[in-house]
Amino acid sequence: MTPADYEFLRTFLKERSGLVLSNDKQYLIESRLLPVAKELGIDSISALVAKLKTPLGRAAGERVVDAMTTNESFFFRDKTPFDHFDNVMLPALMDARKTERKIRIWCAAASTGQEPYSLAMLIKDMGLKASSFRFDILGTDISREVLDRAKAGTYTQFEVQRGLPIQLLLNHFTQNGEQWELSPTIRQMVQFRQLNLFDSFNALGKFDIVFIRNVLIYFEQSAKVDILERVAKQMAPDGYMVLGAAETVVGLTDAFKAVPGSRGLYQPNAEATGATGLPSSRPFSSGMGTSSLGLKSA
Repeated sequence: MTPADYEFLRTFLKERSGLVLSNDKQYLIESRLLPVAKELGIDSISALVAKLKTPLGRAAGERVVDAMTTNESFFFRDKTPFDHFDNVMLPALMDARKTERKIRIWCAAASTGQEPYSLAMLIKDMGLKASSFRFDILGTDISREVLDRAKAGTYTQFEVQRGLPIQLLLNHFTQNGEQWELSPTIRQMVQFRQLNLFDSFNALGKFDIVFIRNVLIYFEQSAKVDILERVAKQMAPDGYMVLGAAETVVGLTDAFKAVPGSRGLYQPNAEATGATGLPSSRPFSSGMGTSSLGLKSA
């Protein structure tokens, strides 16, 4: 790979996905893109770059973005956000939504689905307390490949051992050889959609809870500001946004304010945004039926 090839790929990835690579990430490019080149019948990174520059390079470009933006995920990652979901967000929102009885949740950069499925399992295990509410859970990611895996709801032994409590494994999964299959009930509670965070969010509608964790760290500051302020516009005034442990809104935007005593948890700042009203109508539906809990599948 020549220096010119590397510079082209840095620009290509930044424009397509927002991923910012420093000057010393050639090894990462080679380790992730050489398998892509071989898959496409190309023998080098330079030849792959040449293909990306042609009108026929669109499919190759999607594979390149998939390979470079696929990040690991695991069930109940970091635990604290899920404690906040159980103990802070859901009690407050269920009390505030006594009339509407609908709560919409967006997991951005959902990867292979462990985060939205973790939330679905928590809701399912609330039993009758949640049965009169409709929960719409949307998981989005830029990568078609990881979304296909998420929709399948099948995980390896290694994947289910990372963060998933044994009781939840027994309650919601069935073992099939070396794979563990998530129950249809949980799978039907989550809808997945391909979305680039640089695209418009308008068609998604309003959300009560947004998990956008461990993705902003890959973007430059102006992109972080843009994404956060557009997320704020998609949220209910009393909604909640969850960032990763290494992420913050401090120094970026005043569209959100921290929730005291809850690390990584934020709410829209009404003084800054002038936001009013409750979530708008729900624009997406999986077309699936309700679960045994009476939860609308999303």
